[in-house]
Amino acid sequence: MGAYILRRLLLIIPTLLGIMIVNFTLVQFVPGGPVEQIIAQIEGQGDVFAGFAGSGDAGAGAEPAGGVFDDKYVGARGLPPEFIAELEKEFGFDKPPLERFLNMMGNYLTLDFGQSYFRSISVIDLVLEKMPVSISLGLWSTLIAYLVSIPLGIRKAIKDGSRFDTWTSGAIIVAYAIPGFLFAILLLVLFAGGSYWQIFPLRGLTSDNWESLSLFGKITDYFWHIALPIIALTISAFATLTLLTKNSFLDEIKKQYVMTARAKGLSESKVLYGHVFRNAMLIVIAGFPAVFIGVFFGGSIIIETIFSLDGLGRLGFEAAVARDYPVIFGTLFIFGLMGLVVGIISDLMYVLVDPRIDFEKREG
Repeated sequence: MGAYILRRLLLIIPTLLGIMIVNFTLVQFVPGGPVEQIIAQIEGQGDVFAGFAGSGDAGAGAEPAGGVFDDKYVGARGLPPEFIAELEKEFGFDKPPLERFLNMMGNYLTLDFGQSYFRSISVIDLVLEKMPVSISLGLWSTLIAYLVSIPLGIRKAIKDGSRFDTWTSGAIIVAYAIPGFLFAILLLVLFAGGSYWQIFPLRGLTSDNWESLSLFGKITDYFWHIALPIIALTISAFATLTLLTKNSFLDEIKKQYVMTARAKGLSESKVLYGHVFRNAMLIVIAGFPAVFIGVFFGGSIIIETIFSLDGLGRLGFEAAVARDYPVIFGTLFIFGLMGLVVGIISDLMYVLVDPRIDFEKREG
């Protein structure tokens, strides 16, 4: 197992390098970089995309400033070439792309992820600042989904084909079909002072008087704030996990060793939880790290926006819109590395749940 883990760890290097190369290359062809953002703001266009959309009208009746940056920076009307060159130097665009990429990766090896172009804060500090919201959403929504879906899936497998199985399947399919953002708006309307009851707060992770609260008061205030976002984020996660659990149990229940255990006179609970559970839960439990990371990284942009939570989802979206490259590439490197490590942890979880699995023999 040690050799397998070592190979997987070494494979992280070329995989992560490939991820960074592909994304860095794609960004070179995307219009509207940070220099264009600054120019658009100076020209009073609001952001660069308005400049692209209205470049034809904006230029009417105005002579171009001349020089090569007329083609390179659409909308750079009347700005001196020296100013454009200074902007390029400040953002590092006076160097060729290959040199910029090598410098960036060299800095990342020393854990120097740079500073945001537009926020005057380091990328690491920015990620740490936003992380509590994303951890709260990812951790609690994943835990709740598992705590509800696993017992429900087992019960559905035991009662397969019964009325209970039928109506619970209908309920979770309906829940899965409801868009998360729509359910979030419904919760706001019903329980956050929209049109009915003012039970839960409308925004934020904690109250303004958080520091003055007792320990119990802080815990209560924290869960009071995250209740609605967690429900909205979790509602659609039940379907896949519940049906996966049910199908895994049904597959195991039909196997020969279960019939043998029953023939020996073991009680149904010992058969299910002493023999079937470990085998049926292998894929469900071992996949927990990957599920958590998936929710943690990508599933909460809309929920964060609706409930005014400032997490990593909104950070990534805003960085992409503003072309804040240090934030984009820094978070991509950090989260890509974490995702690859979690893949190894998931494999270790398989072995932990079922020691019979040997990845080295399978590779051989």
